[in-house]
Amino acid sequence: MHAISNSNICAYEFLKPKISLIFCSFNFSHMDLLPGLPNDIALECLIRLPLDQFFKAASVCSNWKNEIKHPAFRQRRKSSGFTRPVFALAQAMVTTIRKPHGVTTLSSTQFYRLSLYDPEKGNWYDLPPIPELVEGLPMFCRVVGVGSDLIVIGGCDPVNWRVMDSVFIYNFISGSWRRGADMPGDQRLFFGCGSDFERFVLVAGGHDDGKNALKSVLLYDVAKDEWVTLPEMAMERDECKCVFHRGKFHVIGGYPTHAQGQFQRSAEVFDLATQQWCLEEDFLGADTCPQTCLEGDDGRLYMCQDGDVMVKCDATWRHVAELPAEISNVSYLTAWQGKLLTVGNARFDELHRGYELHLSNISTSSKEKTWTKVDIPDEYCGHIQSVCCLEI
Repeated sequence: MHAISNSNICAYEFLKPKISLIFCSFNFSHMDLLPGLPNDIALECLIRLPLDQFFKAASVCSNWKNEIKHPAFRQRRKSSGFTRPVFALAQAMVTTIRKPHGVTTLSSTQFYRLSLYDPEKGNWYDLPPIPELVEGLPMFCRVVGVGSDLIVIGGCDPVNWRVMDSVFIYNFISGSWRRGADMPGDQRLFFGCGSDFERFVLVAGGHDDGKNALKSVLLYDVAKDEWVTLPEMAMERDECKCVFHRGKFHVIGGYPTHAQGQFQRSAEVFDLATQQWCLEEDFLGADTCPQTCLEGDDGRLYMCQDGDVMVKCDATWRHVAELPAEISNVSYLTAWQGKLLTVGNARFDELHRGYELHLSNISTSSKEKTWTKVDIPDEYCGHIQSVCCLEI
């Protein structure tokens, strides 16, 4: 393995604006990634490609395509610090409503599409629509990220409201959609869904077509495109939240059939190694909806509760910061690179607004507001039903 010197990095910066000419000039039929350079140096160039250039680079030759698609490529890019966070949102389209006296206003529609937010560049844009879903995303679907794949699971057909068991996968390297194996078993809606970000997706709880809360759990292996039925949870959990935390899947909160809408404090933790569940009775500390709960990149759990952002320190939830006044109704909370991003509104009929919180600038005991408003174009202020963060 050749050492990557400063001169090699400078060589990449020099070659970067000329890469398209290099693509056309060399014969890539042999095994060299870049003719005239050792493969490890060429790989250092490839892992520095911007996210929006992967599709073009993968189409240059089979060697590049195989290298970029290999799981080790993303791991090397990540360990070298070149992965970038991207938020994928199942978001309502926005329409303009004209009122008397020439007044116009914006409002969310009932049609959803996938939008992406690049927090480093501050850019918002649409993903290509799923070819089989010309009417828009399924209502109440779940979106999760696994490696370089964005996965859309379940929901209701936006036209006839039929509950769907479909799985659609968008790959950011190929820039294309593929169909995954359907989710097995009976109808399932409002289930918890989370991933380990590398290979597996867990689907837990929800309710069936008779509004009966479920305690059944499924595991989807994205690489094998296979579903596995896991041991059931101890409790029924409708509208629960799934979080991969400290190497284990946590199914948090939710409520049973006999107590609809009465969220429970407990959580159940699944160990992939032992295939065993463990029940934690007072995990949330309060009877509250857990949908904003997530793991930050510091390994701690965060969530919004009663107008505050809270962090779980051992068995206790502690105050981090008050939410901005414009986001009393939180749609989602997510985290990346020492920051939290929250999106919501002050009233349910308003469009969504976003704010960032730098965790390094605030202690867990401080009430100081250090939120920074995110510039969100009007067309991306529609209602959000599901969100995930990918490192690509």
